[in-house]
Amino acid sequence: MSNRDGRVVCGCGSYRAARPRALLFGQACAATPLLYRGGISGCGLAHASLDRSAFNLMQMPDFYVSSDPGSSGTVASPEPGPSACAASYRTDLTSSRPEGERGCSYGLGMAGGEDGTAAAPLLAAAGERRCREGCPGCRVEEANKARAGIPYRNFLYIWVVCLVAALPIQSLFPYLYFMIRDLKVAKEEQDIGFYAGFVGATYFLGRTISAVPWGMFADKYGRKPCIVISILSVVVFNTLFGLSTTYWMAIVTRGLLGLLCGILGPIKAYASEVCRKEHQALGISLVTSSRAIALVIGPAIGGFLAQPAKKYPNLFSEESIFGRFPYFLPCFVISVLAAGSCIACIWLPETLHFHNDDKVEAIDELEAQAGDSKLEAGNAKESRGESTKSLLKNWQLMSAVTLYCIFSLHDTAYLEIFSLWSVSSRKFRGLSLTSQDVGTVLAISGFGILVYQLAIYPFLAKYFGPIKPFRPAAVLSILLLATYPFMANLQGLELKILLNIASLLKNMFAATITVACNILQNTAVTQEQRGVANGISVTLMSMFKAVAPAAAGILFSWAQKHLSGLFLPGDQILFLMLNMVSVIGLVLTFKPFLSLSNVMRRS
Repeated sequence: MSNRDGRVVCGCGSYRAARPRALLFGQACAATPLLYRGGISGCGLAHASLDRSAFNLMQMPDFYVSSDPGSSGTVASPEPGPSACAASYRTDLTSSRPEGERGCSYGLGMAGGEDGTAAAPLLAAAGERRCREGCPGCRVEEANKARAGIPYRNFLYIWVVCLVAALPIQSLFPYLYFMIRDLKVAKEEQDIGFYAGFVGATYFLGRTISAVPWGMFADKYGRKPCIVISILSVVVFNTLFGLSTTYWMAIVTRGLLGLLCGILGPIKAYASEVCRKEHQALGISLVTSSRAIALVIGPAIGGFLAQPAKKYPNLFSEESIFGRFPYFLPCFVISVLAAGSCIACIWLPETLHFHNDDKVEAIDELEAQAGDSKLEAGNAKESRGESTKSLLKNWQLMSAVTLYCIFSLHDTAYLEIFSLWSVSSRKFRGLSLTSQDVGTVLAISGFGILVYQLAIYPFLAKYFGPIKPFRPAAVLSILLLATYPFMANLQGLELKILLNIASLLKNMFAATITVACNILQNTAVTQEQRGVANGISVTLMSMFKAVAPAAAGILFSWAQKHLSGLFLPGDQILFLMLNMVSVIGLVLTFKPFLSLSNVMRRS
């Protein structure tokens, strides 16, 4: 029954609301809020008039629009009888009225009494997310609002988790050649590179296949379960990889590790959600810096701890597990670190919002479309869908992504070829270094990259901009790589010094190019599109990285079998082909392929 101003009084003391049939959940009183111009009422529409066009879309024959001149389209219910909503929903505790006269509320809007007076508002300001009791994402948001400082503990957990997830990738290359040799899968020594390439490729292939499903899993079930499962996969499959006794066991365990370690995308989302908005850049930078540290620690672990019975006979005997499985110790150390970080995950707060019933989603949807904002929200949603489809037609973005993929292919192939070439025999124009030597070179290069990114590159970017060093770095990288085959003529200390310098410079040039490619991608789209744009970039980049080790291994094996008889020795052809990838990337940095955004033209 409606009063003079068109409002309907519920038998429990609240205003009775009309309910769309799609949102009937069996309650005697409609506590589900509806659209109206002023907001949402917890149990009714007592506080504003319903948008008549929105109401007509609901098509509810059970209710009618009051023709009372004072109501201006207010919904009235023909059956305002008693209800059980007071028992089903939280009582409005903010009202100053006696408890028996309080209106029912879902904790969202205004509750009123029979006299028509409104209680205190429970709905947050427009645009704010309401805090749900029991929702972990809401708890994190409330904690961030109350705490202005940097969440150091959560950031430390993120850094450690990213580090242990990256270590299995970086620790492999110093001993991969020797592992394939000891597995006796290669009939000839020249075939070792062929089989080694597929071991390196299976991890990236697994990551490429599972990247999107892991992102969907993290969006549905939470970031924390995804992180925990990924770290557990490192513990299990990295350990099994170290215990591999056959080539196919190494392939399968490495592939499953890449397939189940889906941490790359979700950890970036987690790093931006666990802190306040002003600290998001710092959180995401921790992901990058942890991988830079992995470039130092990973090769050192792999180089110094592989084959411990031969390197440290006083500590490890040939009959021990580390003597029978010479590549188990580096994997075991990384697995122990991963197990420790998995325990630390217990204190990681979940950042995804979980709301237990479907009505909350319906409320949010109705709220987003309320009154005059309904048309704008619909247009914004449609615009987002169209903009997502248009990203693939954005030539500035796709040209930058193509460059990023080409140089990622080059860098991954270089790392594979360098690790195989440096430990191969002199008779095949290799350097005959040990796994320990290779680990030392890669660790020094990783440390140099870290120093370069923190101390040197910011000054280059300040005085020359982030894009201008792009082409010079590519040219210098090509010239430097052309000198690598001639290092086989060097020996001793002279070789190690020059090799460390060359490796350090090569990785610095690669870091400069990678930063420029990332900047080109992000400036090619608006801020609202950068998440999707980076998702496209990471997916394509992972595909190229999956191809790179296999292709590099095949090419390396071919080069060792063709050291003579061609227009150039096989080792020179090997680095020439690797350089051709960089040349293609360099050519594509010019017009008409690469189209710079207006921001980049002014920089």
